[in-house]
Amino acid sequence: MTFVIRGLASAGFLVALGLPALAQTEVKIGYALAPDSHYGVAAAKLEEVVTAETGDDFEFNHFPSSGLGGEREVIEGLQLGTIEATIVSSGTLANFVPDTGVFDIPFLFRDLGHARAVLDGEIGQEILAKFDDVGLHGLAWGEQGFRHITNNRNAIHTPADVEGLKIRTMENPVHLAAFNAMGAAPTPMAWPEVISSLQQGVIDGQENPLSVIVSVKLDEVQEYLTLSGHVYSPAMLLVSKPFWEGLTDEQKAAFEKGATEAVAAMRAYVDDVETTGVETLKERGMKVNELSADEKSEFQSSITSAYEEYYKTYNKALVDSIVNFE
Repeated sequence: MTFVIRGLASAGFLVALGLPALAQTEVKIGYALAPDSHYGVAAAKLEEVVTAETGDDFEFNHFPSSGLGGEREVIEGLQLGTIEATIVSSGTLANFVPDTGVFDIPFLFRDLGHARAVLDGEIGQEILAKFDDVGLHGLAWGEQGFRHITNNRNAIHTPADVEGLKIRTMENPVHLAAFNAMGAAPTPMAWPEVISSLQQGVIDGQENPLSVIVSVKLDEVQEYLTLSGHVYSPAMLLVSKPFWEGLTDEQKAAFEKGATEAVAAMRAYVDDVETTGVETLKERGMKVNELSADEKSEFQSSITSAYEEYYKTYNKALVDSIVNFE
């Protein structure tokens, strides 16, 4: 496994040394978080399985910690064929396949089991297939977990506590509508800018799953954590459509198997951090509170206007079928 933070080894350099060109196909895989995050775990498992299945057909070069740019830039690189693979949050996916935004509707899923069953089932797979129409190929739905709010201003118990809160959100219209309805001041921002913006006070807070909050040590720049569980956050394993179409059937099968095992590893990571993450963050000094059922209900009521907007974009029958999925 090769990790590259910036730049690639030059093929011309090999030629200058008189070495033969490698026959392997390079797979540049970029993702926003560190190698020891749930993204890194999934990327490593994908490489491990593909290599076991195909021998030396591929050379994987990993670009963690946004080494290839923000998520939107990376996805556009996949469309162009300059990047082969990525693991991404749902933050920018709706810009490419609008239907993915339905999964970002707040309070849609009851728990992790419910979310996983929907994504792995007919609804999730139909949406995954739509990436083939936009120069991409969706291998599988990954996972980040339920999103929670951190900030440096105050503990959060009611919508009044987020009034005017400058909170970083993903570049996601569904999330923006919800936080606007709550009375917050949502600020869409690419992930590489977030830590410095928190340090400089450009924003007060952000929202992310525990898997992200723990792995990037947001406790170092945030004082309060509210376990709001307001949105379930999927992720996706994507490859470039030009890259995918150049594979043999056997190679495609290897990537599909690798993606399946990568998702299993990613979900295991999330399960672990959901169990241990809160205690870890408390030990690191964060002030943690969890919304009660009544408090969560108050937040749900505060975004009624956002739901009316969602129904203009997403079929209400689809939303209801997800909510009622057993």
